[in-house]
Amino acid sequence: MNQTPGARLSPDLTGANVEDAGEHNRAVVLRCIHRQAPISRAEIARRTGFTKPAIARIVDRLLDEGLIMEARRRHGLRGQPAIELEINPDSCFAIGINIDRDHLTILAVDAVGNVRARVHHEKRFILPAEFLQLTADAISHFQRSRLIDDARLAGIGLAMPDWLGEISLLGKPKAYQEWTDFDVRAALENLTQHPVFIENEANAAALAELDYGLGAESSSFFYIAVNACPGGGLVLDGNGHRGAMGLSGEIGWLPIADGDGEAHKVQLLGEIFSLFFLYDFLARHGVEVSFPQDLLTLDARGKRLVSQWLKEMSAHLAVAVKHIAMIVDPDAVLVGGRLPIRIVDELLRYVHEHLDPEDTNLPSLHRASIGEDASAMGAAAMPMAAALMLASADVAQRTRSPLKFMDRLNN
Repeated sequence: MNQTPGARLSPDLTGANVEDAGEHNRAVVLRCIHRQAPISRAEIARRTGFTKPAIARIVDRLLDEGLIMEARRRHGLRGQPAIELEINPDSCFAIGINIDRDHLTILAVDAVGNVRARVHHEKRFILPAEFLQLTADAISHFQRSRLIDDARLAGIGLAMPDWLGEISLLGKPKAYQEWTDFDVRAALENLTQHPVFIENEANAAALAELDYGLGAESSSFFYIAVNACPGGGLVLDGNGHRGAMGLSGEIGWLPIADGDGEAHKVQLLGEIFSLFFLYDFLARHGVEVSFPQDLLTLDARGKRLVSQWLKEMSAHLAVAVKHIAMIVDPDAVLVGGRLPIRIVDELLRYVHEHLDPEDTNLPSLHRASIGEDASAMGAAAMPMAAALMLASADVAQRTRSPLKFMDRLNN
C-alpha cells in the first residue's frame, strides 16, 4: 500500500507492503539517501517505488531523529525548487582500528565517511599489551578533544589479519605468538561500553570501497590488498561475502607456478608477494626500506629494482585475476592496501600486459579508490553500517573474532 504500481526497483531498495514493515521501509529510504545523496523526496519515491505520502512520513521521521538533513534547494527546474536530502555527518560517529604486522592505524569517522581524526603508528610487530594501550590512548584523545560526540558513537570496529600471531613471515619475533591466545574481542569490550565489531582486514577494506569508494559503480568486486601479507576481500551484489568458514578471499593461499623447465615449482602467492617480500628483495640488493613511504624516496637504482620486482610479480597477479574471473566472475578486481598509489599504478600497468584486452570474460582491473587507510575505514564502516541500516551491515561482526588454525579445523 506504500508503493507505486509498476515501479522499477533496485534489488536492495525494495520495500515491503505489510503493516509491520516500518523499520524495513525506513532502512530502504536511509540506504537510498546514503547511496544517492543529494537526492530529493520525489527521486527517492521513484527509486524505491514508495508513494510520495509514504516517503514524506519516513523522511520526516529521519529528520526528527537527526539522521538526515535538508541540504539545499535545487533550482533551474519547473515549479517549486526541490529540497535535497543528505545524511547528517554529525548524526553518528565510529572509530575504526586496523592492526597489522607493520602498523596500527586508528580513525575517528563521521556518518558520511569523513575522517575527523587519525592516529597512526608505523611500527612492526606491535604486541597485544601495547596495542591495547595505544588504542585506549587514541580513543581518549578523540573524546577529550571533542573530535567525536561520544553519545553518538555507533561503535568501534577492528580490522586485523586472521591468524595474526600464527602465520610465519620474515622477521617475526617469537613473542608475536602472544596474539594466538589473546582474546582481542574481550579486551576491546573491557575498554569501551560501545559495541565492538571485528572483521578480517582485507574484507574490511572491501567494505570501505563498497560504502565509500568504487561500490557506487560496482556492486560485485574482488579486493586484493598488498600489505605486510597479501589479502583479499569479496563483495557480491553489494554484500561482503565471508564464506562458510570465514576464509573467502584468502588469496595468499593461491598456488602459483614459478619458473620454467626443470626450475619449475609451485608456491603460494603469499610466499612471494607482499610488502615484506619487496623489502627483502631490495635488501638483498643493498637497498634498505622499512616503510611503504620509503619506496617513494628511492634513487634511480632503487626505483629500477622496485620496477623489476613489480614486473615479476605482475605475471603472478595476472594469473590470480584470471582465476578470480573464472571462479567468481565479478565486475571488477581492485588492487589496494598499503603499497603507495604511484607504485600500485605501475604494478597494474604491468599486470595489464599479461591480460588479453580482447577477453571480455575478464573483470576490469582498477586501483582501489581508498588508499593505505582502507582497512581502518572499513573497520569504522562496520558500526556505521549498523547504525544507518545499510545493506553492508552484518550481525556476525558483533561476535566474530580473528580465526585461528584450530578454529578452522574444528568448523
